Amino acid sequence: MNTISPWTATVQTDIDSSTALISIKKSGYTFELYSIRDSFWIVAVGTKKERIAFRAAYALNSFFEINDITESEKKTTIKLQTEIGKYEIEIDFPESESHLLHYKTTFKAYSPILIPFWPRDILPLTQNGNIENTAGKIHVKQVGTRSGLLFASIKKPKKCTIFYFQNLTSLSDYCEATKTSVGETVNGTWPEIGFRLPVTVEEPLPAGKDFIISDAYVLLGDETKDDPSKLCMDYLESLALIYKIVPRPETEYHDWLEIAQKTITDLEYNKGCWTQTNGIPYLNAYLCDYETPAESMVQLAVLTPLKEYEKWKSETYRLSEDLRTGLMNFYDPKIKTITRWLPALHDKLDHSEEQKKDTTMDSWYLHHPLINLARLAIAGDKNAEKLVLDSVDFVIKAAHNFNYKWPVFYNIETFEIIKEETQPGEGGEKDVPGAYAHLMLLVYHLTKEKRYLNEAEKAAKQLSQCGFDIFYQANNTGFSANALLELYKITKKKVYLETSYMCLSGLFKNVQLWDCQYGFGKNYNNFFSIFPLNDAPYTAAYEEMEVYTTLYEYMIQAKDVDILPGLRILLPEFVKYAINRIPHYYPVALPKDMISEEVKTGEIQTDLYAPLEDLYTGWEKSGQVGQEVYGVGAAFAIIPRQYFKINDSITIFIDYPVASFTKRKNNVFIRIDGNKEMQCSLKILLKQNIKSLQVFQNEIQLLYLNKTAKMQEYKITGEAKIKISW
Repeated sequence: MNTISPWTATVQTDIDSSTALISIKKSGYTFELYSIRDSFWIVAVGTKKERIAFRAAYALNSFFEINDITESEKKTTIKLQTEIGKYEIEIDFPESESHLLHYKTTFKAYSPILIPFWPRDILPLTQNGNIENTAGKIHVKQVGTRSGLLFASIKKPKKCTIFYFQNLTSLSDYCEATKTSVGETVNGTWPEIGFRLPVTVEEPLPAGKDFIISDAYVLLGDETKDDPSKLCMDYLESLALIYKIVPRPETEYHDWLEIAQKTITDLEYNKGCWTQTNGIPYLNAYLCDYETPAESMVQLAVLTPLKEYEKWKSETYRLSEDLRTGLMNFYDPKIKTITRWLPALHDKLDHSEEQKKDTTMDSWYLHHPLINLARLAIAGDKNAEKLVLDSVDFVIKAAHNFNYKWPVFYNIETFEIIKEETQPGEGGEKDVPGAYAHLMLLVYHLTKEKRYLNEAEKAAKQLSQCGFDIFYQANNTGFSANALLELYKITKKKVYLETSYMCLSGLFKNVQLWDCQYGFGKNYNNFFSIFPLNDAPYTAAYEEMEVYTTLYEYMIQAKDVDILPGLRILLPEFVKYAINRIPHYYPVALPKDMISEEVKTGEIQTDLYAPLEDLYTGWEKSGQVGQEVYGVGAAFAIIPRQYFKINDSITIFIDYPVASFTKRKNNVFIRIDGNKEMQCSLKILLKQNIKSLQVFQNEIQLLYLNKTAKMQEYKITGEAKIKISW
């Protein structure tokens, strides 16, 4: 039996003893409306007579008086009044062929009020019995300021699933007025779950103004699945369905070509980005941090996308040679692998953090630099190839020692486990087997030796039962998704494809699918941000960039694979918003008053084209960790994927993944990935006026949205076939 609060104790009896004001039938479901005591309820009755109650309004220690109920073909509107203020509830079903429920509630107070308490808005009901006897499991709930969603299974009395999404963007005015946050508002403890309005303790809600206090979307499922991969697939498909419907902010174009050139200039001339050891330059991880020894990951995090940019631009930069020069010095011949810290500076490690010891290895960290080295090796870099092949046997030895289940920290010389689990009972770094598999597949492509493919499969098998818990660090979970998709394409074993969906559900569990327009969040578009760790309080520049590249590559790999339909919505949309959002990590794009005066590592130079490590949502200042030099590769990664050079006069920018791009004489043929219900942007950047320029989508000529002497802008759809002629 579950413990319940007084706000739940009488709900079952109250509803069962009352008559519904209205019943709405939709796709086999019935939605009954009740106004009882201090709450207005929408009770969903499913196909198996399962019942779930949704509290659409709470009367704040008062009772509701119904002023008006209006029904139309599209929506039902209920106007309520209490001694405290007025409420209006709008109920509609946005998908004509679906039972997807949407309800939005506004409130206008008669006088300024504090709201110190608000009950949760979802309660499972029984046919005969008590709410406290119901049973269920919450699979996903809001952590911090991630999406305001909850995904749960009801096990008793009737089996069904709930996918609940609170559009937190709508609450921005409320939070701005009351100086509150929507963080941790959608969760709860069974059976009292769902959304709780942020309480106001110091700043009252003003009188005389309408505030949206709930904007909820609910999708009910007829059955519950115990298979982890099936649950993850249901989650992704439900999220995609709701994503199509919720309002989304407009994107804006950022000149990544200019950002790339400014980045190169700043890297080459700003001494705070560099340190020297034995006459060789190395990038600092953070601006002006001269105390921490050079790290292998930092050099490669910049060099790898820079080489992609050089290839796109058909130019080379001194910067890339500076970065290549010192890579061999990270190899430790005693251990026979590259290491995190420059061996020549091990005596400078201050042991101030767990990983700042020469023998301590963070499990993901061994694989990450080698993944980038393998990418460079495949592109033809012989030094990178030597480093990878000289190190790979040690990596395999470590995998065998840990039986493909890595701890958090271990001694790199003895394999002694230093920290086994992220939290007690939660295991180690669960996505590292996927990062290892990704590395093995890269080495397999490099050498054609089947033993590396076998290693990739052995590691991948460790992931198949992880479910939503597969996520440890965002970029490594992205690597895992790509490795599993590739294994599916090689072996045709469906388990790998389904496990890749687990990785993607782990990523989309850790996104912010709402746009914070209160506090400092008003200063930048933060919609569809992704958090680097399960419990991270901020989003991070480098991890966002790497998730962007991995999800872009997932779409390219999947262009001929029958993947979940919802992924053709979610993945391209993430790409589109990442391109739009990442520039706001550069302090030059932010008001100075939202940048922290206190910095944990190094210092911040607001005119430098290096991103802040950390962006916070709402009232906290950003840049508290520092300005990360290793995150400067964003422009170098984005340009080769989103910009297409046609000739000296024409460059094309598209903010979606591009499945194919072909040029024939004065024609370009492009196939856009994604879903035809979604839109993206195509921009033609011009160095001279070309009067004969024409753009066709699926053989229909398009008119430009905007036109200047240097740019023509068009809206196109996913799945489109584009032809550009001049």
